[in-house]
Amino acid sequence: MNFNRYSFTLVLVGAVALSACAKDPSKDAPAAKVEEPKKEEPKAEEPKVEAPAAATPVAAPAAASPTATGPALTFPGVALTGSIHATGSKVTGSHELNFKEWKGSFEAKDGKAEGGKLEFQVQMASLEEVVKERNEWVDKLEGHLKSPDFFDVAVQPTAAFVASEIKAGGDAAVAGTTHTIKGSLTLKGTTKEVTFPATIAVAGKDVTAKAEFSINRKDFGIVYAGKPDDLIRDGVVLKIDLKATLP
Repeated sequence: MNFNRYSFTLVLVGAVALSACAKDPSKDAPAAKVEEPKKEEPKAEEPKVEAPAAATPVAAPAAASPTATGPALTFPGVALTGSIHATGSKVTGSHELNFKEWKGSFEAKDGKAEGGKLEFQVQMASLEEVVKERNEWVDKLEGHLKSPDFFDVAVQPTAAFVASEIKAGGDAAVAGTTHTIKGSLTLKGTTKEVTFPATIAVAGKDVTAKAEFSINRKDFGIVYAGKPDDLIRDGVVLKIDLKATLP
């Protein structure tokens, strides 16, 4: 009888522990393919040609000072609007983040997305948790996420994505996807090549692009484990919803 009671107690405790585990959002999103960035082949040195000395030296123009919005985008396409979100989770729950400050650029090729260009840059200090009501715990969470344990925004203020390839054809396992995007994702100073499915539509001059996929935070040097009884999961979901109007 005592053994049965003991066994029942163990089962009950186990059931409570399992019920306390929150759902892992990254399990419902396709995992991006993450690879090391390809190294460029070194270029052969060109023969040096001695230039004639200038009669009057001309001073080089002063370099532009960095701005609060970070370095310039790499190409002058049309500006992007929309939203960029991330969802991380731990054993007891998940947190959705919205990045309030970012900029992006898109350039179509022959009026189509495939073969075009896409990039965006995010100000990491602009992150905010998506909640119905703010409180001191939300402020503490946001402050911790900005610290060296996570994004280290004082040292690495921006994250960026630059597409190297946009091709027709999504992931057959992900309903509704129409394209595959590949490019370099830089997060906390670490750059990786990522490939993920997306849904892109061009209707006249209006372009929409949506993607939802997961990455492993440890691939980008974010290794803070969390509390022993409330471990932080490795999978982080990125949700991108972009819009552009072609010229």
